[in-house]
Amino acid sequence: MSIGRVVLLLLFVLTVTGCGRATFVVGLGPGDQRLTETQVLRDGRWGSRKVALIDVSGLLTNTTRRGLLNTEPNPVSSFAEALNRAAADRDVAAVVVRINSPGGTVTASELMYGELVRFRETTGKPAVAVMMDLATSGGYYLACGSDVIFAQPTTITGSVGVILQTVSVKPALERWGVSLDAITSGPNKDAGSPLSDLSPEQRETLAVMVDDFYAGFLRVVRQHRTEIPEEHFAQATDGRVVTGRKALEWQLVDRLGGIHDAFDEAKRLAGVTHADLVRYHRPLDQPGSAYASSGVLAGASETRAVQLNLLQLNLTEATPGFGLPPGAYYVWTGEAP
Repeated sequence: MSIGRVVLLLLFVLTVTGCGRATFVVGLGPGDQRLTETQVLRDGRWGSRKVALIDVSGLLTNTTRRGLLNTEPNPVSSFAEALNRAAADRDVAAVVVRINSPGGTVTASELMYGELVRFRETTGKPAVAVMMDLATSGGYYLACGSDVIFAQPTTITGSVGVILQTVSVKPALERWGVSLDAITSGPNKDAGSPLSDLSPEQRETLAVMVDDFYAGFLRVVRQHRTEIPEEHFAQATDGRVVTGRKALEWQLVDRLGGIHDAFDEAKRLAGVTHADLVRYHRPLDQPGSAYASSGVLAGASETRAVQLNLLQLNLTEATPGFGLPPGAYYVWTGEAP
């Protein structure tokens, strides 16, 4: 092969892979992308049981997002795939679900919660949720499907509520001399359209829908968090975010702790003394330790900016019109108190 062809081939590979992990596949397909497992904490002996660590991170949506240089898997599908593997493996005694998410769409959050509840009911295997930096709204909704919830003292959680974000560019267009006119089949057909303003009647219609979603969220919290003191329930579910310590005080979570604590609790619930903690991942996403997160499995690309500090969570896609489709969300995008 000539030097010129080699240079062209290298340029093509760099263009396709960008700055991410490069995978060179010979053949017509993308290669074997079935989940594999790696032992990240050894506590067992030869032939001992396993506890599966499943990551959930980033925005929870029931979609696969395709960009120019990368594809982000469907978080709902990835979560169900990991649970199915844990259910089919007789050596897996329990699962630990590690959550680092601001939440997501109402439907995706409910689907993932339902998958976790179904896993526990059909397999009899316990599930322990452990919250990392962030487990708010839909992330907390998912955690409620587990047997026990752990949080770090510094975890930001809560945000029990629903947001239906709309945006209107009509005033700006009118200032530019652009007139708008929509022919609709009914007075509510264009409710929430960015090209029109919400009428009081349309706002009331959407508010009823939000209240319905919120009532469903409250039912889940009441069902699974029965120890929340009645005097704190209204505060704990009014949409505010709280630290892990406050969440424990209000019984939104069961314990304070991290991966090792959740691992020990999963073994205790499963009735096993020794087990190994294994993490599910794609073949080319080899974890270095139990703390390695998995963007490939969880659906959170490393190129997708999620910035968290003590004051604000910045989501580049958290507002309709900036990459995220309009809809109802169990998601936190505001400022921490």
